[in-house]
Order: sequence, then structure tokens, then C-alpha cells
Amino acid sequence: MSASGWRRWPQAFNRWRYNLYAPVYDRVAQAFAARRRRSIALLNPQPEERILLVAAGTGLDLDFMVRCRHVAAIDISDGMLARLSAHAEALGMAVNARVMDAQAMDFPDASFDAVVLHLALAVVPDPQACIREVERVLKPGGRAAVFDKFLPDGRRPSLLRSAGNLLSRVIATDINRRLEDILAACRLSKVHDEDAGLGGFFRIAILRK
Repeated sequence: MSASGWRRWPQAFNRWRYNLYAPVYDRVAQAFAARRRRSIALLNPQPEERILLVAAGTGLDLDFMVRCRHVAAIDISDGMLARLSAHAEALGMAVNARVMDAQAMDFPDASFDAVVLHLALAVVPDPQACIREVERVLKPGGRAAVFDKFLPDGRRPSLLRSAGNLLSRVIATDINRRLEDILAACRLSKVHDEDAGLGGFFRIAILRK
């Protein structure tokens, strides 16, 4: 397989597995509703701002953004986005939903006032490429909300966590990524960081360009 083929393979796998998960995704992901609400409250999106949802899934974040009038949503899974579009219609929202690689977004520079990254940075094959793209598409002064599972900054994973990560990565997500390592790839400033559950296993952070 060529080098470009190896780069495409993780995204093809992600597309396949999330299309497979789409019919049952909400049953699992609804458990994070309170954390999604908290993260978006900290982001404080305004009605006329342009908002981007990265790895938007079935659109569970839309429940907390109904007053936002200019929302775009991207995901690698067309199955997820089909459900997102139906959810947006039920909420009376007009959402520009597009199948897109979060590591190479098809948006011009400085397109958005705010970006939502919920359970995204632990899933994309290259989180540093993703965060650089977020920085690029944000307007100066724009902000991003991150909610995800992270290894504490400066901490090495235990043997048990490393072993668990082997299975976790196949099923859904990497549990051993450090937010500080990801942010080292960009110039976004972390202006807020809080424990979002399980003793800091989950975190919410607000970033600003």
C-alpha cells in the first residue's frame, strides 16, 4: 500500500465503524448530555455567530444551540450526518451538514466565530492536524470548546490503561492522548480547563485564537 493509502485507511475505518454505530449512537452518547450542555454554555455561542461542529455525529449538541442561526456540521460518517440532518429539522434549525475530514477541512481561513469539538480529538487519527485546522478556520478572537477524554498532562499511562487502550481504539477512541501534546501543534490559548467527570478522565476546555 502507498503512503497516501496508509493515511486514508484510518479514516475509511472510522467511516465504516461510525456508519455501523449510527443507529444506536444516541443511546450511548446521551449519557454525556450534561457535559455537552456545560461545554456549550462556557462557549456561549451567539445567535448571529458562525458555528462549526467537528465530528458532529448525530447532532446531539444541537439541543443546546437552537438559537444559533448559522451552524455547519462535519463528520466522516454520512450515516451520522443523515441522522443529524433529521434532528436539525425536528428542532427547526437550518444546519449545513457535510461529510468532511476534520484533518483537512474544505473551508476558507477565518470562516467561523466558534468551533465545537466534543468527543472528537480522541477519535480523529491525527488530532494535531485537526487542531491546526480548527485554528485555521477560526476568526481572530474566535474560540473552541473541547470536551473529551484525556490522559492528564505530563502523565504517562498506567499498564492497565495502556492495555485498555488497545481495545478502546478498535471500538471507538484513544484514551491516552494528552491535551497539552495536541495543543503544542497550534497557537490556540487554553483559557479554561475543568474536570468533567471520572476524576479528570473527561475534561472540558475553552480555547481562544
